[in-house]
Amino acid sequence: MKTMKKIIYAFVLSSLLFSVSSCKKTDGQINPLSSVTNNKIGAYLVLNRTINSNIIFATAATSKVGVIVHEYKGGDPIDHIDVFAAPGTTYDTTKWKFVKTVAYSGDSVEVSATGADLAKALGIATSAFKAGSSYSFYNRVYTKSGARYDVNNTGTNTGSGILGGPTYGASFDFGAYIVCSYTDMSGDYKVLKDEWEDSYPGDIVTITAGTVANTLNVSGVWPGGSGSIVNPLILTIDPATGAISLPSAGISFEKYASGTTYLAKNASGYAFACTGSITLKAELFQNGSASVGNYSFALQKQ
Repeated sequence: MKTMKKIIYAFVLSSLLFSVSSCKKTDGQINPLSSVTNNKIGAYLVLNRTINSNIIFATAATSKVGVIVHEYKGGDPIDHIDVFAAPGTTYDTTKWKFVKTVAYSGDSVEVSATGADLAKALGIATSAFKAGSSYSFYNRVYTKSGARYDVNNTGTNTGSGILGGPTYGASFDFGAYIVCSYTDMSGDYKVLKDEWEDSYPGDIVTITAGTVANTLNVSGVWPGGSGSIVNPLILTIDPATGAISLPSAGISFEKYASGTTYLAKNASGYAFACTGSITLKAELFQNGSASVGNYSFALQKQ
């Protein structure tokens, strides 16, 4: 009996959080708790899995991003989903561009879009995409009763809310990141940024290919001319997306006259052959164990 009460209470709370009259605009100004007349059974999509979040620049027209979702069982039955897109991230619906309508049927549904779908919605050609650009897709749910729900009228409360909280697993949006496949990027680069200050903006550094395929030796930046090389700082590049990684144990790359060494691990970033840009962010450790924080650099091929 206690379990049943908990379920009922949880459902009532959920209903309060995403209830709103279907005739209201979803312009970010609605508080679904503003009137008791708004309270009713709501609806939302639950994430099953993410299909993909990268659009490959060279094959942008056919590259697909999206999610597999199912409706919250016990909610207001869903009829269809309208998908919108916008550059970056924004809840301002005036900046959303309509992409497509997806009918809801069965136990789950795929909500996805190709680069061609995105470009058409934005009124641009796929060739206008730039590697490193990000876009957001927003799912607006329409129920069979005529109500509609999106990120603007579902509510959240930091950590346990419908949006972003782990409890519900809601899927009202998904992202797309423009990436490009990797080819050898060895050559001379201008330093745009180096937070570790082994190099400085405007410096020209030489980057060489690693000893195995899809790797780059960036010792020309870290340690550059500041310290001596312990081991070459070798980045591993995902050939499909340009995503950068380091070995899980990291690489001890720099040593000073004092004997202090620095190790880089937990890397993220991209090496985009189509734009000649390399960005790296890594956590650095003094003498292999004491973290000194995260530092990044950005390079542009000359």
